[in-house]
Amino acid sequence: MARNEEGKIIIDSLKFPSGIAFLAEYIHHKGLKFGIYSDAGTLTCGGRPGSKGFEQIDAHTYADWGVDYLKYDWCNTKGQEPIESYTHMRDALYKAGRPIVFSICDWGQSNTWEWAGEVGHLWRTTLDITDRWDGNRWGNQLGWVDILEKQNGLEKYAGPGHWNDPDMLEVGNPGLTLNEARAHFSMWCMLAAPLICGNDLKNMPEDIRDILLQEDMIAIDQDPMGKQGFKIYDEGNFEIWQKPLQNGDMAICLLNLEIKDKEFTLSWNEINITNDQSEYQVFNIWEQKGQGNTSSILKTKIPARDVIVYQLTKKK
Repeated sequence: MARNEEGKIIIDSLKFPSGIAFLAEYIHHKGLKFGIYSDAGTLTCGGRPGSKGFEQIDAHTYADWGVDYLKYDWCNTKGQEPIESYTHMRDALYKAGRPIVFSICDWGQSNTWEWAGEVGHLWRTTLDITDRWDGNRWGNQLGWVDILEKQNGLEKYAGPGHWNDPDMLEVGNPGLTLNEARAHFSMWCMLAAPLICGNDLKNMPEDIRDILLQEDMIAIDQDPMGKQGFKIYDEGNFEIWQKPLQNGDMAICLLNLEIKDKEFTLSWNEINITNDQSEYQVFNIWEQKGQGNTSSILKTKIPARDVIVYQLTKKK
């Protein structure tokens, strides 16, 4: 793509022969939202025209096309300042007059969470994710466990309308086992993270579909309180996370980072749960069964590189 004499983006007629507005209308008729990608710099990360100097033109173009979501990247931005650049596009989107979710992506380099709540709706907190358990690929792609650990402590910045974004899901991609994929999905739900699938939706096996469509986990992610989960227990390779839910309920996730199963005796009054000391009914989400209440000790075995997620519901 390039720009015409008026500065408007020229649509790639080979990839989009009917135009972007037609594509957006088709997507909307499917009951879905339509997202698009651009960049705060002169060029996108893929070498296409960026929006620097063309923010108002691009914002009006997106509104005319029927765009619902803009991811705004940070490549080719030498000499630019993130707050100024992202605020400029925020204002342009507002003037364009169409509600568009604004996704900020400077990879957390400017401690984005400290300022982005007044500028965008969600913001990336780290470098890109890749389909591996941990480690760094090519210097700019992190395994999901490394990204997870960087989210703890950022929970105070998240809430309805302004979210920390640890990047898209890698569930269903070849670098993760089924256990690892289930743990990854569970932890993103505990973080109240945007759940954006990064796999091939047309060709995913049933066990991956079962993970991505687990309704109780999705409900935890999208709980109306909008609270991000946080770590309450840490043995190094075994962690427990808590996420407050509406009506005084909560989700508790036992995360086993070991390559072998982990046995753990869960004494509810000894793991620093933040609550009003009420008694709760315990429901195992992935196994879909009740497991007593928090007045009883619970012996557990968490599979290697996997999770157990409990929903705790206040006893009436």
